[in-house]
Amino acid sequence: MELCNCIEPPWPADELLMKYQYISDFFIALAYFSIPLELIYFVKKSAVFPYRWVLVQFGAFIVLCGATHLINLWTFTLHTRTVAVVMTSAKILTAAVSCATALMLVHIIPDLLSVKTREIFLKNKAAELDREMGLIRTQEETGRHVRMLTHEIRSTLDRHTILKTTLVELGSTLGLEECALWMPTRTGLELQLSYTLRHQNPVGFTVPTQLPVINQVFNTNRAVKISPSSPVARLRPTGKYMPGEVVAVRVPLLHLSDFHIHDWPELSTKRYALMVLMLPSDSARQWHVHELELVEVVADQVAVALSHAAILEESMKARDLLMEQNVALDHARREAETAVRARNDFLAVMNHEMRTPMHAIIALSSLLLETDLSPEQRLMVETILKSSNLLATLINDVLDLSRLEDGSLQLEIGTFSLHALFREALNLIRPIASVKKLYITMSLSPDLPQYAIGDEKRLMQIILNVVGNAVKFSKEGGVSVSAFVAKPDSLRDPRTPDFFPIPSDNHFYMRVEVKDTGSGINPQDIPKLFMKFVHSQPHATKNSDGSGLGLAICKRFVNLMEGQLSIESEGLGKGSTAIFIVKLGIPGRSNEPKLSFVHKGTKNQVKPNFSGLKVVLLDDNSVGRMVTKGLLVHIGCDVLAVSSGDECIRVVTHEHKVVFLDVSMPGVDSFEVAVKIQEKFSKRVDRPLIVALTGNNDRMTKENCRRVGMKGVILKPVSLDKMRTALSDILEHGYLVESQ
Repeated sequence: MELCNCIEPPWPADELLMKYQYISDFFIALAYFSIPLELIYFVKKSAVFPYRWVLVQFGAFIVLCGATHLINLWTFTLHTRTVAVVMTSAKILTAAVSCATALMLVHIIPDLLSVKTREIFLKNKAAELDREMGLIRTQEETGRHVRMLTHEIRSTLDRHTILKTTLVELGSTLGLEECALWMPTRTGLELQLSYTLRHQNPVGFTVPTQLPVINQVFNTNRAVKISPSSPVARLRPTGKYMPGEVVAVRVPLLHLSDFHIHDWPELSTKRYALMVLMLPSDSARQWHVHELELVEVVADQVAVALSHAAILEESMKARDLLMEQNVALDHARREAETAVRARNDFLAVMNHEMRTPMHAIIALSSLLLETDLSPEQRLMVETILKSSNLLATLINDVLDLSRLEDGSLQLEIGTFSLHALFREALNLIRPIASVKKLYITMSLSPDLPQYAIGDEKRLMQIILNVVGNAVKFSKEGGVSVSAFVAKPDSLRDPRTPDFFPIPSDNHFYMRVEVKDTGSGINPQDIPKLFMKFVHSQPHATKNSDGSGLGLAICKRFVNLMEGQLSIESEGLGKGSTAIFIVKLGIPGRSNEPKLSFVHKGTKNQVKPNFSGLKVVLLDDNSVGRMVTKGLLVHIGCDVLAVSSGDECIRVVTHEHKVVFLDVSMPGVDSFEVAVKIQEKFSKRVDRPLIVALTGNNDRMTKENCRRVGMKGVILKPVSLDKMRTALSDILEHGYLVESQ
């Protein structure tokens, strides 16, 4: 086979085509040369670009490509060998630079991939931030809805309004198809359908609380998705539509039986209501987390609002009950005040009516004793007088006790001799003790002040009663009386926790102890001593003349003097000790008004003679007028007795030295009579001394007597000795030293 060594003839050049290639190479070369300029500008402007040397290589590669295309312009025509050499050199350099650039890309690609990874990471972070911002916006929206719902729910404290508002606001906020509230029955064994949103279901339908779905909800404080077919969720008509999702949440209720007015209510952990919320049927909508949180928060707010409403409801009931009790107490108070006034009025009337005949009995008995009587007759009259005095003492005790109990009795504060008071009290009791052959001793401490400020009369009554009881219940031996200033550390007694003495520079506490060798008393019977009309001493009712009021009254007097009274005894036959502490003022230091003090010395045993003394007696009661006149006539007075105030004013003259006025006369203002008598005489020396006769010895009567210028008060009944003493005092001092 012969080989053909022929050469294909050259393809004739198309001048137009060559011309286009020539123009294209020119513009390509121009474009290649412009790209490095742009790269140089970019590298210059970008100071943070990490791969400048790569750009330099890439720029060199482009420049060489441009030079190749530019040299290629001379190859379209006949050219010299030099052009061919230059063209070949340019292509070789271009190939070398392109290989170097390709090799460098092997090192650059991992870095480029890491940049891409960071880019993807940043994109993911940006997406996560977007989700968090969306969640924040959702939470803000949820919080706004919660605040709105809370404001609406708490805008009222009516439970029905709270629950109805909750359903309406939840339905509007969450776009619910139905919302219902199941409340527990009284037994707590069932839940009753109480409130619905759309009013499509009859209220009153019940389900047992032992259902698994109910226990599931009650066992957690979170909102729970439940089946649309559960008994508590069957609240919408069945149809061809797919039911929406349903959630349920528990609502804690306040256990009202644990509500106390003076304490916080106890929140029961076993009583809950059930709230059921349903999304629209045939909808692809599902419950979101923020919606469930909204439901849970609203359920808690409803529980708080219901607890406040329950507390308010119970508070209103308590207030109404308290108002009813206040009305009842006010009614009882008015009735008690009416009863006290009626009792006081009754006692005042009885006091006056009883003292009038007692005055006649005692006065006539005392007059009869000064006549010639046989021993038997004298014994009878003395018995009458003794019984009358006992009855008068009983009347005084009853009146004092009545005023003590209603608080109307007040102490009469004045300055008096404390030592003289004790001596006078014991001088009155010694005759009785001597008859029973008992000794009486008295010990007054040197630190006991000579004078004190207090109620002298009541203190005397306390001493006489306590010492008199000691003498009364002692058959042999005697009675010892000691008085001293109580030290501060000895004032507090654990047995009397209600006694709170307060030391002061202006006052002192006097402690008096009265010890006897009498019959004694059982310790368990001691409290009975201070009860009204009760005798606790053995054979008291047989051998004593008392009424059982003495110690009861004395204890109240001691309490008024900010002190205490107690009795101590080890038992029957072992005697007893009476201890009382009273608070007295120190003259010159106390804030009490400084009253005039008259020392009462020993009475003159010689009977005074009032012969020729002219007196006027005003008394509307004929018996009382006759008896009092008899007393005055017996002691030598020239008596003018009248029965009316006008007659008294008319007959009194400057020759009359004393005027006795009964200030308890009905229909007669004795105080006005006293004023007119004094106005009748312009000169003070011509005015008679006016003395009141009364059966009422209260503070008001004394103040009224002092106000109109009377010089003293004589308390009925009046004996002959009492009249002598009163008349002697008023003529000697110009006034009575104390009420007789």
